[in-house]
Amino acid sequence: MSTHETSAREEVDAIIAGAGGWRAEALATIRAVIISADPEIVEEIKWRKPSKPEGVATWTCRGNVCMADVLKKAVRLTFPRGARLDDPTGLFNARLDGSTVRAIDVFEGAQVDEGALRRLVLEAVAENRAG
Repeated sequence: MSTHETSAREEVDAIIAGAGGWRAEALATIRAVIISADPEIVEEIKWRKPSKPEGVATWTCRGNVCMADVLKKAVRLTFPRGARLDDPTGLFNARLDGSTVRAIDVFEGAQVDEGALRRLVLEAVAENRAG
């Protein structure tokens, strides 16, 4: 594992710890599903800015696969090419009006359908590999 990957993993750990409570649990579950879906998926931190110095936890494989944001009332997992993905179980419940992006908002008390999420991640990786 490269120093960059170790650093990103530690920074994602810090984002999860900073989320606290149910949001930390949800983000940890989401993260575990994503990184177990494909061995080529890499964790990165992107989009650092003064209002968000910790940046955004992002998972990549030949391009962005998805990124997570901790919101006040949800954990949002955004797929930049989500509109191209088949979502038969209806995980996407946010950013549905755009032509490319789709997102999943996980709210307190909600269970993440790990199998359906894994399928979406694998499909997103396949989209990236196809170009």
